[in-house]
Amino acid sequence: MARTKEFDKDEALIAAIEVFREHGFEGTSTEMLVGAMKIGRQSLYDTFGDKWKLYCLAVERYSADEASAHIAVMRGEANALDGIRAMILRVIENAGKACLGVNSICEFGQSRPDLSSLRNAADRRLKAAACERIGEAQLAGDVDKSLSAEAVADFLFANIAGMRIAVRAGAGRDHLQSLGQLAIRAIT
Repeated sequence: MARTKEFDKDEALIAAIEVFREHGFEGTSTEMLVGAMKIGRQSLYDTFGDKWKLYCLAVERYSADEASAHIAVMRGEANALDGIRAMILRVIENAGKACLGVNSICEFGQSRPDLSSLRNAADRRLKAAACERIGEAQLAGDVDKSLSAEAVADFLFANIAGMRIAVRAGAGRDHLQSLGQLAIRAIT
């Protein structure tokens, strides 16, 4: 008779996300994963497949969760520009922890279509929500109307990625706040 799994799959995936966030795919060993996930090696393989499949699941979950959190923050303010500012502030507040999405792009670029498609699904949802809020800010006169909402969203997300990379290079909170303020100034 097969043994039932004695761990929470969701908790194990969250633990794997944390390891991959800090060490990337190549820097993460199976031993690191089973230690953090508090499961046996065979349970990892039986439940999640190989290390690559687990990494893809981690990136997919992380990207979806981050997109949802950014969208909630953007929509959490009555004023659209304040919502955009709140999203940037969220990045600054959470900058101490590595971003699995940005790190996966830095590590693999577009070389792995399966990974790219996972990230792109969350990115499309986030960009649509950002474009909606940017459009609202443009109607209110808070964001330059001569810019397309899509271009503004791309600019903001490129800046956010740059901020996350800057943190990995040692940038402090003041530096990030300055980058965030400049990004907002550029679109208004």
